[in-house]
Amino acid sequence: MSIIIMLLLISVLILVHEAGHFLAAKMFKIKVDRFGFGLPIGPTLYETQWGDTKVLIHAFLLGGYVGFPDDEKDCELPEDSPERFLNKPVYQRAVVVSAGVVANILCAFAFVFLTAALWGNLPSGKYNIYVKDIVAPKNESIWQSGIQNGDKVVKINGEYIYNTFSLLKFVQLSKTDDGKIDGAAAIDNYVALKELNPVFQKDEIIPAGVAVKLPERQTEAPVIIDKKVLKGMKKYKNSWLALNKNQIELRDKLKGKSVYVSDGKYTLQDITYAISDNSRPLSIQVQRSGKVIDLKPVFANTKGLIGIKLEAREILIPTKNPLAIIKTGTKYLYDNTYMLLYGLYQIFTGQVDIKDLHGIIAITKIGGDVIQNNGIFSGLLLIAIISMDLAIVNFLPIPALDGGHIMFLIIEKLRGKPVDEEIANRIASVGFYCLIALMLFVIFNDILGLINKQF
Repeated sequence: MSIIIMLLLISVLILVHEAGHFLAAKMFKIKVDRFGFGLPIGPTLYETQWGDTKVLIHAFLLGGYVGFPDDEKDCELPEDSPERFLNKPVYQRAVVVSAGVVANILCAFAFVFLTAALWGNLPSGKYNIYVKDIVAPKNESIWQSGIQNGDKVVKINGEYIYNTFSLLKFVQLSKTDDGKIDGAAAIDNYVALKELNPVFQKDEIIPAGVAVKLPERQTEAPVIIDKKVLKGMKKYKNSWLALNKNQIELRDKLKGKSVYVSDGKYTLQDITYAISDNSRPLSIQVQRSGKVIDLKPVFANTKGLIGIKLEAREILIPTKNPLAIIKTGTKYLYDNTYMLLYGLYQIFTGQVDIKDLHGIIAITKIGGDVIQNNGIFSGLLLIAIISMDLAIVNFLPIPALDGGHIMFLIIEKLRGKPVDEEIANRIASVGFYCLIALMLFVIFNDILGLINKQF
């Protein structure tokens, strides 16, 4: 049922978008021949006449369109008819083309304000994270840290924690023996190793049977994570060095040893890398009884776990009056629109892998889960964000999208005459088929994601 509700809500967004075009055209007395729900690919499921407009529902429901007489070569309207789209001034055509985007923006605001009014709250995007239980074996460092059930996690490694994603990111990147080391730490360990064993060169194979003195093991530097990574806005990147298979094998041999008797396989560099792969401390601050407490260092195990169960409580912003609804709702949309724009920037700059692009199937599945787990209000807010996303994407200067049409209108205004119709149609056709190809690829990603249980 939640998936059906999500599909209906997405359908509303498509209808709102096309209704924007339709109403703007009618406002300027432009004849609309067809109002299509879905794309004209495959069979038409339903067709009726509404005034002088033919309303159609197509089997391929992922889209919609408004058709003008100018789109048909055998149009009955005279070439100079004022009801023709192309006979209208540039600014009127620009308004009609932009109306779908404007309608989606207004729809986004409407959903957010409606949710704020009915629910009386809006999410802040932040959570309070509490320790629900300690489940680690008694020999794990979490037991010596001083943490207690009910503690609220405030900071990790100096960064405020507002969601479980951030906490888990720190823990997973700090796991013991992850096969990666910090270059600066490796240099320090090499210097210490060289001082104890001055006769050996960096890349020299140490003869079998020779004893190599090992320096005291040092913990690795704490993980530092960019705020944008913690918000899920970009992927984590570092300059860590990876150990090879032999170095990992040597690392495990050297655990707890102060002297290594060479077996004639490794260099001083290999030993340096092996002793550099240890644990990264987690400096955790918690709030307890109104006081902020610094815990003793915590170390994640080899699986990237510290052994606690978490409870996340969403921080809600009250919206009990019209002013709060407008102010908080606007900020909510502003913050999420910024995230959408930043995401598009990452896509166009190649920072997002193409296999991570998802579409309507993923949206419906995730949206259905949101409605089922968090309720209809969370679903309405998600639809508001999708509506804003639809507006942004449609306004990109890509042929076959509204932004592409606006681009042609700007060129026409600058040139003083329209772009050659045949050239414009060819460009629009190429853009359309590219969009269909992208849509099919994204659907493939969605299906693969469902099979692999990515969402």
